[in-house]
Amino acid sequence: MRRLYFLVPDAATAHTIVDELLVARIAEKHIHIVARDGTPLGNLPEAGLAQKTDLIPAIERGLGYGGATGTIAGLVAISIPGVAVISAGALVVALAVAGTVLGAWVSSMIGISIESPRLKQYEQAIQSGQFLMMLDVPVARVDEIHALIRQHHPDASPEGVEPAIPAFP
Repeated sequence: MRRLYFLVPDAATAHTIVDELLVARIAEKHIHIVARDGTPLGNLPEAGLAQKTDLIPAIERGLGYGGATGTIAGLVAISIPGVAVISAGALVVALAVAGTVLGAWVSSMIGISIESPRLKQYEQAIQSGQFLMMLDVPVARVDEIHALIRQHHPDASPEGVEPAIPAFP
């Protein structure tokens, strides 16, 4: 999956594009719209916390750092002389899993409170009344969806493609 970004000038255009995307068999759960606070979206699919905040990248970092820290703690624990360990391997694995879970949890609490750095570049356009539309589409359909939107809506500004979106949002 790739995430496509488009700036759309108004709600009417956003509604039309969403309808066309639904006809093109892009599921509504893969369409995310960010607008200025207080802007009524009607039945447009609003972006959730996973799209508006740094939640997913923070969880990914927490998983890695927590797992590494837990593994190191397990290795240190079994290397201390005099510590009775029934199963050294089980201790290392248990601490690695505990570190992974704790790291992901703590990182998610931090990430959910931070605005997504990917959206900062669109902040001025959003505050001026434009809508940011994020579309998660299969790699094979990126060009097709770009062409569909460009053909019917020249006022919608393509803003780029994110190389990959996380698998679990």
